[in-house]
Amino acid sequence: MSEVLADELPSGMHRGICALSGPNLSREIIGSKPASTVIASADVDAACTAQRITNSNLFRVYTNEDIVGVEFGGALKNIIALAAGVCDGLNYGDNAKAAIITRGLAEIGRLAEAAGANPLTLAGLAGMGDLIATCSSSLSRNQYFGRRLALGDSAETIRASMDNVAEGVDTVAGAITVANRLGIEMPIAQTMHKIIFESVPLERAVQELMERAPRPE
Repeated sequence: MSEVLADELPSGMHRGICALSGPNLSREIIGSKPASTVIASADVDAACTAQRITNSNLFRVYTNEDIVGVEFGGALKNIIALAAGVCDGLNYGDNAKAAIITRGLAEIGRLAEAAGANPLTLAGLAGMGDLIATCSSSLSRNQYFGRRLALGDSAETIRASMDNVAEGVDTVAGAITVANRLGIEMPIAQTMHKIIFESVPLERAVQELMERAPRPE
């Protein structure tokens, strides 16, 4: 989105563009529950200004100069949350879900780094932190969408029944396009693409994911 803003805004406003991302489930924020987040900008002063405006005793704000990493983490974690929801809906258990989260972080990191991000950013709040919250919480729209897929509902049916947006559905297609352009392998994202857009039966897609050739971690 920072690139979209830069395309649309006058050049004099570009230095002020920031991105906020982190484990920030909105219902908990509205409920005055404590949380932390990251505000990133290529301009340190802009990030610090945004930090001063938004930081509070309930909302701890960190700054980061890696706007690419923060934005990629915030977007791509939704794809992994879809997969985590499928895992929950199929009752695959905690071992499988932990593997999805961990390997999901690995493929998020690969794509983000290839796009120019600092890989360490993905170990922070905008990466691992956001990933854990979105994959684990019943408040997560994307995790809910994945659970509904596991119950046999179509993507169209789920979308029509929701009052809000599961961003990961559209992000899957975009992520695959970028990954193909940069030559990055994203097996979990590719599996979700097969399920949502290619009408591959869910159990078969999961089986294909598990039967990929063994490799070093």
